[in-house]
Amino acid sequence: MSWLQLKIDTTKAQAPVLEELLETLGAAAVLMEDSADQPLLEPPPGATPLWDATRVIGIFTVDSEMDAIIEFLEAQLGEALPAHRVEVLEDKDWVRAWMDHYHPMRFGDRLWVVPSWTPPPQPDAVNLLLDPGLAFGTGTHPTTALCMEWLDSLDLQGKTVIDYGCGSGILAVAALLLGAKEAWCVDNDPQALTATRNNAEHNGVGERVHVFMPDDMPEMQADVIVANILAGPLAMLAPVMAAHSHAGTHIALSGIIRPQVDELREVYGEWYDMDVLAIKEEDWCRLSGTRRA
Repeated sequence: MSWLQLKIDTTKAQAPVLEELLETLGAAAVLMEDSADQPLLEPPPGATPLWDATRVIGIFTVDSEMDAIIEFLEAQLGEALPAHRVEVLEDKDWVRAWMDHYHPMRFGDRLWVVPSWTPPPQPDAVNLLLDPGLAFGTGTHPTTALCMEWLDSLDLQGKTVIDYGCGSGILAVAALLLGAKEAWCVDNDPQALTATRNNAEHNGVGERVHVFMPDDMPEMQADVIVANILAGPLAMLAPVMAAHSHAGTHIALSGIIRPQVDELREVYGEWYDMDVLAIKEEDWCRLSGTRRA
């Protein structure tokens, strides 16, 4: 099977924005590589190295409408797309590229995400087995990493978790491996729900995962809610999140950038005691809080 790859030459600052947009568009994978032969020191665990001149590569199915994808990117950026080209990529080359790009990553003190072709660096740690797939969320994006670190910092033993905008299910599966009793996963993409279910089964927690489209989510309240989406949808979903929480529920919101934090904190402040400061990685932030009585 062949794939289409959209290669965009951009800057270090704009690369994460393009990565997020390409994943939103349903890219099967998003890669980043140096486009100017700039050396980098070895990054710390869980960090994504970026070059001053970065090439962002989005991989799409061969039947994808690339003109529409480029038009969407330009509309979101508010300007013409930087130098770019579309190429055909054979399946074996895509697999090789991901295997070269994707390595075990550590989040917090206990949690690792490990691809199937690599032995766990710490066999006794909490190892989440996850290969690149067709849904967002492999731990490489800062927004996912921030949520993973937050989950690792919590006592999840016996807790009920909601993963809203679950993508690959990485956050729900991580929570279950860290001790949560069950995870309720919501996404508006049926492919994401399939990926979540498959990844849960691959990690031996399939019987504790429940997947739903947003309109099908039952009325229930969770001990922990994590939502890695974007600021606009998060603001609209605030009453929904409040309805799914009880006094003491912990919540984490990610997929937001620094200028959006204050407004989102004010929206959620109607129901939650929000943290004074968001935790930032690159230009992305995580905002967390606790539901008031």
